[in-house]
Amino acid sequence: MTDTAPDLDRLRGGTPPRNHDARTIAALTSNPGCARRGVMDAAGVDKDAVARELGFPAPFGQSQFAITRGNVFEAQVKADGCAELLTLLRDRLGLDVPEVAYDDLEVVAGNEGRELRHSRTRRLLARALETGEGTLFDHPLLRLEIAGRPAYLEPDVIAFQLAGRLHVIEIKSFAVVDGQAEAEQVAAAARQSAVYVLALRRLVTELGHDPGHVSHDVFLVCPENFSNRPTATPLDVRPQLAVLERQLARLTRVDEILAKLPADLTFEPGEALAASVRAVDARYAPECMAGCEMALFCRDEARACGETGALGRSVRDDLGGVDTIGTALGLADGSLTPSDDLAETAGQLRAAARLRAEALHEGAHGAPHEGAHGAVREGAHVALHGVA
Repeated sequence: MTDTAPDLDRLRGGTPPRNHDARTIAALTSNPGCARRGVMDAAGVDKDAVARELGFPAPFGQSQFAITRGNVFEAQVKADGCAELLTLLRDRLGLDVPEVAYDDLEVVAGNEGRELRHSRTRRLLARALETGEGTLFDHPLLRLEIAGRPAYLEPDVIAFQLAGRLHVIEIKSFAVVDGQAEAEQVAAAARQSAVYVLALRRLVTELGHDPGHVSHDVFLVCPENFSNRPTATPLDVRPQLAVLERQLARLTRVDEILAKLPADLTFEPGEALAASVRAVDARYAPECMAGCEMALFCRDEARACGETGALGRSVRDDLGGVDTIGTALGLADGSLTPSDDLAETAGQLRAAARLRAEALHEGAHGAPHEGAHGAVREGAHVALHGVA
């Protein structure tokens, strides 16, 4: 980590690093093969500022109204040592929650330093695990290694101990109406919560305890119906945890990426910024639009280069080692001779192109018999959605 620190500082152009949060980690692990995102996030580059400088501002983000509403709701839930939250857990979920101690870890003796806050989090968690007493931790500062670099997580969650196990509580401002919330928002909350659970488990392991002391059941707290009255729902994040751990293990180490980059590369604003960004390989897919600030720039780049990933991750994966749409079409019409490793893919593309041509011909001159129609329809689907 120390060896790469000067390189990462240079990449930022001397600006302070941006810290990871659960959302960025969840988004990063959704595309672990993207070296561009990996190195920019490891260096703490402000990707939103870079995208705006390049003329491709991010297509997403919370409004100031939504942020303010979320802060007000969180403050309400946590007021008076989380009195309302404890009542909610007891009455709504029927949990046998005893009287607990409350510790706010956002500031330590007037100091907001990350190392100091993280050290205090470790000490208080170690004490709680030894005594087994019920304890609430507000704003615990956790740490998780991302591609060989430590990322500090400053969650707006609370970890509390119940029956010897630590739980994570995720507070969100989206509404639960008649017991239902928008599926996409719940899924995003589950992914972010899984990041906190994993970081908490890593910390518990460092303290010499079984990571099973951290429950995979998260409590999601949201406004009920159209009021500010909170409601709590248990959320099992085991599927998200499994994906998160697998994807983090696949992330290329940052030092390996840096070794392949120009020694003077920087993402500092200026005329050379676009060339600097393009110097780091990207792995664009349409799914990037939902979670990466660089998505619009990378999409424009992928389309200009004719990359198969611009058609979707499934298309790119199905085409194997075929990186561009032009190559795929050349293999399909026989104008390109495939290498040995692409011979099978080329055969499938030629068959798909033939079936597509037959489907278009039959569509213009009458329907084929049913047996042929099924084969033609399948081949046309492969060609139209795979290479066209």
